[in-house]
Amino acid sequence: MIPQTKWFDRKWEFDFPVGYFPAILERFRGTPARIEDLVKSLPAEILAVRIGEAWSIQEHIGHLLDLSDLDERRLADYLAGAERLSPADPQNKKTYEADYNSQVLQNILRDFRKSREELVWKFERLTEEQIARVAIHPRLKQSLRLVDWLYFMAEHDDHHIARMTANARILQKRG
Repeated sequence: MIPQTKWFDRKWEFDFPVGYFPAILERFRGTPARIEDLVKSLPAEILAVRIGEAWSIQEHIGHLLDLSDLDERRLADYLAGAERLSPADPQNKKTYEADYNSQVLQNILRDFRKSREELVWKFERLTEEQIARVAIHPRLKQSLRLVDWLYFMAEHDDHHIARMTANARILQKRG
């Protein structure tokens, strides 16, 4: 298996047209369904298992749910014409404190789907001018159009889905 590049080690170029927005939004919209599809085929006993210090599958899902608040703040930043986007918590304190491994997976999935649907609904109502607005991403220290930020979030979703898939494969081999 090819080792996955760490999220914070990735480099970013956003040189695509605003017209990519509809396709990126569909990818972003589909994350809950892809996660639900992944976990439905997995034995329940592996969903809350950590491999070393790495998050379990449930914790990865919970992390994406936790980011809903940040996503809402950043969308508000763009719509308000902010120069800089709200910062994330690089320590992911909220995810660690939530104890997702002791929660019911179906509740996490339901809450994630609901929050994602609400955010997608807001994205669907944006104008082309709003989609092209620019703000500085605090960690990347580069200007991102709203469409770039949506792509960044879709990539982040896929990063975590890839981690969940890798965890599932490892844990299923251990049997």
